[in-house]
Amino acid sequence: MRVCLLASGSQGNAIYIETPETGLLLDAGLSAKELNRRLESIDSSGERLHGLLVSHEHQDHCRGVGPLARRYQTPVFMHHKTRQALPKLGRLDDHREFEAGQSFHYRDLDIETIPLTHDAELTVGYVISTPQGRIGVVTDLGLATRLVADRLRGCRVLILESNHDEDLLRDGPYPWHLKQRIKSNHGHLSNRACAALLQGLLWDGLEAVFLAHMSETNNTPAHALDCAAAVLDNQSICRPQLVLGRQNVVSQCLLFE
Repeated sequence: MRVCLLASGSQGNAIYIETPETGLLLDAGLSAKELNRRLESIDSSGERLHGLLVSHEHQDHCRGVGPLARRYQTPVFMHHKTRQALPKLGRLDDHREFEAGQSFHYRDLDIETIPLTHDAELTVGYVISTPQGRIGVVTDLGLATRLVADRLRGCRVLILESNHDEDLLRDGPYPWHLKQRIKSNHGHLSNRACAALLQGLLWDGLEAVFLAHMSETNNTPAHALDCAAAVLDNQSICRPQLVLGRQNVVSQCLLFE
């Protein structure tokens, strides 16, 4: 199993997951051309994708969905409200709908959807069960509910939003209404909220934590990493690798046997 953040941030998001039978893209927030370029940089390609999961309709998560799906005849999984919120998406030859909270099987994967609180028509996270273990993905959520925490327990890999430092957001250049939106229950998780969520998900099988959707204006790599590391350094349950997703470069790809 291989996991990699192809892009992560306010300008575009895409997560690549590869198992022995399946190449999966979770969100496609860059152009199809750029997504394929980044896939090729890790020895994959759009032609090797077997499915595309969409979390919600915001452009930094779905900019390349239509072109990528049409170019490579890739099945697209998304909630019907997300599809309705994308009137310019164009033709999807293989569109598969699900309900929030629903689980379904696809190839060698069992995929569970998790309702998230975010200011979109409907936003979901995912827990993807592979033959090599479970991968939990929650980005774009203003509040880590008890349901979110319960669904993420027992994951070998976690991909968690660590969007902003609360002090940098408060003192930063954004207008007041945007600051309020970001820190609301339907906005984005702060570094501190991410760390609190991570604290409750530690177990002896946790091997990797990816920090995702970091703001380039209201956060820094040091702030995000230090906050998560403070949780990991003060416990003896597990020693997961900590990886920060970035906007303009592909993250470190981790391989799990």
